[in-house]
Amino acid sequence: MKEITSAEFEQEVLAGGKVVLDFYSTECPPCEAVAPKFEGLAALYGNDITFVKMFRQQNKPLAEKLGVRSSPTLLFFDNGVQSPVVLTGGIKRSDIIHQLDCMLPAERIREIKKEIVPTVSEFDVLVLGAGPGGLTAGLYLCQSKVNTVLIDIALPGGQVSTTHEVSNYPGFIDPQPGYMLSHNMSEQTKQCGTIYKVAVDVTKIDLDKKEVVIDEFETVRAKKIIIATGTSPNLMGIAGEREMKGKGISYCATCDAKYYGDKDVVVIGGGNSAVEEADFISRFASKITMVHQFDALTANRQAQDKLFANPKIKVLFSHEPRSFVRDGDKIITEVEDLKTKTVTKLVSDGVFVFIGMKPNIDMFRDKLALDNWGYIKTDEDMRTSMPGIFAVGDVISKKYRQITTAVADGTIAAIAIAKELS
Repeated sequence: MKEITSAEFEQEVLAGGKVVLDFYSTECPPCEAVAPKFEGLAALYGNDITFVKMFRQQNKPLAEKLGVRSSPTLLFFDNGVQSPVVLTGGIKRSDIIHQLDCMLPAERIREIKKEIVPTVSEFDVLVLGAGPGGLTAGLYLCQSKVNTVLIDIALPGGQVSTTHEVSNYPGFIDPQPGYMLSHNMSEQTKQCGTIYKVAVDVTKIDLDKKEVVIDEFETVRAKKIIIATGTSPNLMGIAGEREMKGKGISYCATCDAKYYGDKDVVVIGGGNSAVEEADFISRFASKITMVHQFDALTANRQAQDKLFANPKIKVLFSHEPRSFVRDGDKIITEVEDLKTKTVTKLVSDGVFVFIGMKPNIDMFRDKLALDNWGYIKTDEDMRTSMPGIFAVGDVISKKYRQITTAVADGTIAAIAIAKELS
């Protein structure tokens, strides 16, 4: 693994044959997550492809010239020609492999794949999910000297990292940016000693054997497992939604609101998330139309008062979306008045959907006792119906789902496990 500067770029990259270049930064959790994957793949593919890295802050002019605006960013070159594919953020090992394979003949790829040796790692506790519940469990476990690994398909933080502002987390007088709150939680747990395996592909989960296979080659085993996989946004399941998901229809205001400066936006939903995120989107958009199926919002009163005082936002009560249609750069949202059955077309530049969440349990749904809504049932110590398997956070059956309740769940599970293992 060689580190280069801008002065060496032409010789090492443009004239270097097949090259993959990693622009990294310091104090960058995604960079830390991708580094071992990058180094491991360099050992596999290094005879055919040159792996180099560059410190982005000290080589900013070149980074900007190449269109690199975040860290980490991987660029791929073949005899001086840059690939149009750019990997950035929470980069998975499988994504890197796919791009490397595109640079080599099929026969050589088969030879390299034969060199991949399956590995097995053993821990006392495996925490599956790195949101507030999982991070708190990891923190308490490592402080109890319990050998713990935290696995997540994304970067640590969960949904908190995509929340623009958190105003009700104890200990902070001023509202905290969600990404900063989750970053601090993650750093605290990491510094304590919890092992992180994040931005990975979870290939298989076997709760009976208490093992998880990641990136197709590494088996992680543990004496106990804590499920902290959280929830994902519900889809409406109407025409045009899947086709335009990520192409005008979004489920994350923090991620995408900035792209709608001085534009018209439709927001679907009327709960706390919809109301709070609509207020955030109004910092950018010039006009917001909320579509809500009931004749009153279900968000808390403080959030509602703030929304109704916002001149950019109007609410269509007792309406439901029926379809989405692309019309040039615009999206037409067809909505039905549930009282009159009249269908109206709303023309906007983008749509945000906030209609609730569903538990992330697809890989082990049939193994655990669930409630009527598909959430995992637990006892007061966060034990599930399977011996040695615990669950915490939004994925479990409970009345309220908040950052604070997830943190409490993680605390309880960790203490219970630490006592069992002592």
